[in-house]
Amino acid sequence: MAIETAIFAGGCFWCMVEPFETLPGIQKVRSGYTGGFVENPTYRQVASHTTGHTEAVKVWFDNTVVTYQQLVELYWQLADPTDATGQFADRGDSYRPVIFVANEEQRKIAEESKQNLDKSGRFDQPIVTKIEDAKPFYDAEEEHQEFYKKDPLREHFMMMPRKAYQAKYWNN
Repeated sequence: MAIETAIFAGGCFWCMVEPFETLPGIQKVRSGYTGGFVENPTYRQVASHTTGHTEAVKVWFDNTVVTYQQLVELYWQLADPTDATGQFADRGDSYRPVIFVANEEQRKIAEESKQNLDKSGRFDQPIVTKIEDAKPFYDAEEEHQEFYKKDPLREHFMMMPRKAYQAKYWNN
């Protein structure tokens, strides 16, 4: 077993946890903040759009069970890659779509996957998701961890626009 990590930002982190966490080979998923310039930010600070951080998930995975490529492919189905100013109902830089890569191998896989998606014709707008070097990742407060288990009804309503996106672009 070889554990690696991956970091994805795609709107509200509450909606990003369950799809990764329920995948075989996933060891752990944490909601948090990354990409900014404030150390140990709080949810309120990040939500104020003054820290440079974006909400993200950090995924620990067994690469003998699930590959980084498979995680990237799942990510495209979770976050609208044509919307640089937020995701679904969540607007602003703290919700921007970013794949944070840990090394050159991850960068190569993410860039190639992004190019393939752009060429696929699936979207009629350009793919604007950024691919950036991983930066320090700060865990969100405990009430934000595994939110889908803590408040399933709210999670259901939060997921509705994301599910509509998935139905439009990925279920056909």
